[in-house]
Amino acid sequence: MPHSIRPSLAGFFEGTNPKPPVHLGTRYDTSGNFLPEPGNTVVSHLVNSSASEAVAIDVRDRMLAMQDAGRLAFTPVSSLHMTLFQGIIEFRRRLPYWPQDVPLDTSIDAMTRLYLERLKDFEGFGPFNIKVVEVLPTGLTVAGATDDDSRIMRAWRDELAVPFGYRHPDHDTYVFHITFAYQIQRLADDRAAAWQDLFDDCLALFEQQAPIVEIKAPAFCSFRDMEHFEDLLVLGRP
Repeated sequence: MPHSIRPSLAGFFEGTNPKPPVHLGTRYDTSGNFLPEPGNTVVSHLVNSSASEAVAIDVRDRMLAMQDAGRLAFTPVSSLHMTLFQGIIEFRRRLPYWPQDVPLDTSIDAMTRLYLERLKDFEGFGPFNIKVVEVLPTGLTVAGATDDDSRIMRAWRDELAVPFGYRHPDHDTYVFHITFAYQIQRLADDRAAAWQDLFDDCLALFEQQAPIVEIKAPAFCSFRDMEHFEDLLVLGRP
């Protein structure tokens, strides 16, 4: 792979990461079909019909137009969101990804009902803004638009750990993102430059046309697969 390719892309290419994608076979199949993987989560959806959603869709379309886009399984536009806090999920029934005070064989629906009860009076820490900091084959890496926004996002995560009853190992280092796709197959090394150029152009597009990505208030959601995230409770509103 050319030395000009940034290290953060290395994991997406055959030469530097020949291992199969971690969720292949459980979250989606080799044809790009999404499989049942129920769970719950706290996310901020993109604002419908906003300028920043339009840019995100444009970038997604540019990725889809790449000649080797078939190596990616794209989620629907309607599912686009930023995860603020990871809930529980069917294929992650183990500590510390599950509350210690609840049996590991509790049904996902029962867990969702439990969390709805625990979150009904959750106050949150108010709104925050995000910006895109990198474009990858799987979507957008985002962060707080300012240091204050980043502080607010961390405060949300710290406080949400209380009703959810756990802290993932990456609680403090979690990289916020908006998923566009999952890898079915690693990209070919000789396509690295083309993808790098695309990502550079797309990042510039966000900087010029959508320096702030408009998102809705955080909401507790349930899902059956990665194609739809159903809002059950908007958090932090009086």
